[in-house]
Amino acid sequence: MNGGNLVKAVQCLLSGANGALRTIMLGSSNSIKLEKDLLDRVKKCADLAGYSSPQEFIVHVLEKELAKIEEGESDEEILKKLQGLGYIE
Repeated sequence: MNGGNLVKAVQCLLSGANGALRTIMLGSSNSIKLEKDLLDRVKKCADLAGYSSPQEFIVHVLEKELAKIEEGESDEEILKKLQGLGYIE
């Protein structure tokens, strides 16, 4: 996986989605529900970027985004950053 492919995959994922929820497993006992359209986009982007599975892609994208948010900051700073990004009110 090179950086260019990851950028293409994330751009692909950010293009918008609506639809019914689908469940995707993340590990042996963890799962999340995604709208069908979003899951279809995840699958497309994971394939485009050369990931072995949609799950691998999701884990990688989440790890990278969390690292950016958590980078050397206190819980209070993380909370303010998440509010500024519109993730929480």
